[in-house]
Amino acid sequence: MSALLPTITGPADLHKLSDEQLQQLTREIREELVRVLTTRPAHFASNLGVVELTLALHMTFDFSKDRLIWDTGHQVYPHKLVTGRYDRFHTIRTRGGLMGFPHPGESPYDLFMTGHAGCSVSTVSGLKAADDLMGNGDRKAVAVIGDGALPSGIVFEALNNIGGLNQDLLVVLNDNKMSICPRTGGLGQYLDQCRITGLYQGGKRQINRVLGNIPVLGEMAHSALEQVRDGLKAFFKDGMLFEEMGFRYFGPVDGHDLPGLRKILRDLKGQKGPILLHVFTNKGHGIPEAAADPVTYHTPPVFEEMGPNGTIKSFRKSSAKAYTDLISAGIHAAMAADPKVAVLTAAMCQGNKLEQVRTDFPDRFFDVGICESHAVAFAAGMAKAGMKPVVDIYSTFLQRSFDQIFQEVCLQNLPVVFAMDRAGLTGPEGPTHHGTFDVPYMRLFPNMTAMAPGDEADAVPMLNFALGHPGPIGMRYPKTNIDRVERSGEAAPIELGKAEVIDWGEDGCFVAFGTLLSTCVAAAAKLREEGLHVGVVNARFVKPLDRETILRAVETLPVVVTVEEGTIEGGFGSAVLEAANAAGLDARNVVRCGIPDRFIEHGDRGELLATLGLNADGLADAVRKHREALRPV
Repeated sequence: MSALLPTITGPADLHKLSDEQLQQLTREIREELVRVLTTRPAHFASNLGVVELTLALHMTFDFSKDRLIWDTGHQVYPHKLVTGRYDRFHTIRTRGGLMGFPHPGESPYDLFMTGHAGCSVSTVSGLKAADDLMGNGDRKAVAVIGDGALPSGIVFEALNNIGGLNQDLLVVLNDNKMSICPRTGGLGQYLDQCRITGLYQGGKRQINRVLGNIPVLGEMAHSALEQVRDGLKAFFKDGMLFEEMGFRYFGPVDGHDLPGLRKILRDLKGQKGPILLHVFTNKGHGIPEAAADPVTYHTPPVFEEMGPNGTIKSFRKSSAKAYTDLISAGIHAAMAADPKVAVLTAAMCQGNKLEQVRTDFPDRFFDVGICESHAVAFAAGMAKAGMKPVVDIYSTFLQRSFDQIFQEVCLQNLPVVFAMDRAGLTGPEGPTHHGTFDVPYMRLFPNMTAMAPGDEADAVPMLNFALGHPGPIGMRYPKTNIDRVERSGEAAPIELGKAEVIDWGEDGCFVAFGTLLSTCVAAAAKLREEGLHVGVVNARFVKPLDRETILRAVETLPVVVTVEEGTIEGGFGSAVLEAANAAGLDARNVVRCGIPDRFIEHGDRGELLATLGLNADGLADAVRKHREALRPV
């Protein structure tokens, strides 16, 4: 049987296929997802789970004009494959290739770049409101949201507003009992109740068909049936939460029954008012290993060995440890030593390597779901009561709790520790996940202390310092393997607002904030081969800044290069310039190296750093260019 997937140049081609061919296509899509994982890590289990749903949506609606938002965006690989991107799919998550999330620059079928959770219902409501106002009310509007994203506060703000507006739109709730890790909280339990008691929907349809054929009593019987139906919903609590918010609830339905999905979507397409369709899918569906362990297979390592019939025998193994491993082990040790230490995460137990913490200290481990604002306010309450909470969240996702960092933590001057994983460039995840903005937003508020380890020697001592600090404190660290800078002796102890001088040079100085410290050491070695003695300072703190050490460099050395894996705008280099200005120093010898004022696309982290001049060659060249500019004409 000839392959079908290469022939799909757009959703219109799906209508040419028979039911048997559509089933073949679902198998080919899953095989293509497996093929990607034999070359690079990628989101896997979530995409396996939405293959049939993707086809059903594209065969029911015309999203060349209708509206579709995927939430979260990591489940769009099948969508990409059927919207004209099959020939580029092998490039996914590589520099210059397809993004692992929706990307409007790739296709008109991608309306928003959605890299995290919760905003789809709001944005699709806005799209529908604008279309209605601009005379395009015939456009249908669909949001697909996962059950892991559903508890996000913004979702309920949107549902409430949509119910009040009585908009004609469809929210598809993709319920696979997971976020990245197993979902948590009362809403998850509520959805489980819907899963158990959803059988009345099919019964109602059968009874409707029978009563519809009774000529005299049909209308009266329908009215009575509706009362019975509402009574059943109230008794079973099936969908009543959504109905009370103004949505008509349908489901649950089998998300892997392609003909059944197509039928119910056709039935719902022409209906008025807000509708929520509850779809059950299995994360990892179609690949037994992924279905059995969807947590591991969310973004698994590269598949090293494949068995017969597409089975997965082994992953490519790496013995290298990352900063995440180091910090999670440090948190575990701190919790073992001090019963007041607790840890909070937002649906990222696996990503933050907290599984062992969850196992050994279940009463002090809190996974709040994809609810970062709640996590920070929750931590503030814990700190106020005398605990030592560690909020362990990716840098980019912590941005969602900006107001709580301000109001509930900094304004109260509470000792909450922010462990900001994935700070800096996250490689193939791209601009939605790069943690490049935390330095400006963490150094804004009074009472906040902000720091970053320079290498392995700093990481755990810095965490322990944070746990003993009496106020709010944040520590950023990247998604990369640990390294250790060679020193003449032991690493200097962590002291509030104190930098560590690795080497002092009379020809200039690199001042590194974060783990590009080793890159600075390598750049200094390159310059030494050219006869230039350029020193290296491990800044450690951006707030408070070590003014004594760093301003001495600004005042006495011909060039000072600040280096950070974060945005230049408002970042560490800006803090140095602000301090120099306050001290009345001429800071024209300060060169700032970091992330420029633009969003950085996806690609290998090393490639991205080199492109931005944040590798050893680029940093050495920054010194050379500054020296060249100073030469008399």
